[in-house]
Amino acid sequence: MSMLTPPGMGGKYRITGNAYPRMRRPRRRRRIVLAVVAAGAVLGLGGWGTLQLIDVFSGGGKKATAGTEAASCKPRAAVSAAPLPPKPARITVNVYNATPRSGLAKATADELRKRGFAIGKVGNAPAAYDKKVPGTAILLGAAAANDGSFRVLATQLAGTQLRTDARKTADVDLILGTAFKTLTAKPASDKALAALATPPKPATTC
Repeated sequence: MSMLTPPGMGGKYRITGNAYPRMRRPRRRRRIVLAVVAAGAVLGLGGWGTLQLIDVFSGGGKKATAGTEAASCKPRAAVSAAPLPPKPARITVNVYNATPRSGLAKATADELRKRGFAIGKVGNAPAAYDKKVPGTAILLGAAAANDGSFRVLATQLAGTQLRTDARKTADVDLILGTAFKTLTAKPASDKALAALATPPKPATTC
């Protein structure tokens, strides 16, 4: 009997020679491995399906919320809106002629008066501006005129230069330059004034 033969075994189970017998892997272990792999696949598919359902329901919830928010939006007053400009009747305009053409200041002042502006001084431009305004005109006034009177007068003629000085009064100087021909046509200036006087639409908050 060989040393490799277990005790009590003989006959066809007798092991002879010096080589070890070739042993087969138990089939039970293979079944266990296959079962674990299958279970993992099932769990993975189940988790993926759960995520899909969550996405569907969460997406629907967002749409419903968006619709509710849109319905509940309410208008609110604009915080940073600029104040409405003064009406022409509250703006006193001094009209000065800086060109060689005679009578230009008076004719322009008369037309501005017809359009509702208050007229102050009318005549030739001071020496600092006489024959020295190559453009259409210069609007000269206090710093506060930038947000009020200048905006209104700019609807009456295009291409004006805006300048400020140290005056304490609210009147504005209109110094006509060599490029000035005439005021803006009244229908166009009236339309611009109406747009300027229209308050901004209130913003909405949700």
